[in-house]
Amino acid sequence: MTPQEYCARKTAQSGSSFYYSFLFLEKNKRDAITALYAFCREVDDVVDDTADEQIARAKLEWWKSEIDSVWSGTPQHPVTKALRSFIKQYRLEKKYFHLIIDGMVMDLDRTQYETSDQLTHYCYRAASAVGILSANIFGYSHPSTLMFAERLGLALQLTNILRDIQEDLARGRIYIPTDQLTKFGINKYSLHESVGTKEFDNLIEGQAEHAYELFESAHSALHPDDRKDQKAGLIMSAIYKKLLGKIVENPSRSFFKRQTLSPIHKFWIAWRVWSKN
Repeated sequence: MTPQEYCARKTAQSGSSFYYSFLFLEKNKRDAITALYAFCREVDDVVDDTADEQIARAKLEWWKSEIDSVWSGTPQHPVTKALRSFIKQYRLEKKYFHLIIDGMVMDLDRTQYETSDQLTHYCYRAASAVGILSANIFGYSHPSTLMFAERLGLALQLTNILRDIQEDLARGRIYIPTDQLTKFGINKYSLHESVGTKEFDNLIEGQAEHAYELFESAHSALHPDDRKDQKAGLIMSAIYKKLLGKIVENPSRSFFKRQTLSPIHKFWIAWRVWSKN
């Protein structure tokens, strides 16, 4: 199996909505974004699948060294071997790969954030850094398009957080910050017990409103000249906005039943956005 084949399999197996945003890209860009996403899956899996925290930290430190090796020309892992082919072509900066890993380390460092600013700090590393690297692969001419990528990353991550509340609670994590829980009258120690109440529904609706604002802010930052190149990002936005809408329809039901879109629905959204923009 070639490094690129490994990345393609890793991406397809994830079942992520991001897969559908890659479908219509020309082959070289599709291979590059697939390698980037495979890297994200690898480091995210370290946190989710490694029971021993010290082993997880050691693995993430290894990934930092492995990313460094991409620039020195000696990568060992199939993902980094694949990435090496695209670093110069798409001007991918090492610091953003390190920021992504730092985001994963933050998952090990704490299980909850006290303030919305702290959550944004985390989301920038876990998601906006990915968005900026992606924007470089997709292509852009105007610097404001990087702000589109940054804000879109924040919106996507907030949507993921709202979708995965129950799953994260089972892992001992609460990503909705304490200041937001307090604002809507919920104690962080009784979040689960609040499900089904008006307070819980208001909490989710309030967080979703912030996510919608980030989606709109992202779109306003995208320069019209770059819309064609950034179609993949617009597909991600459309799929996640549809998912966010399903969550808000019934927040308490969404807690117990993780909301998803069918593959056909995601493909239809991707095709529609690609055809229109």
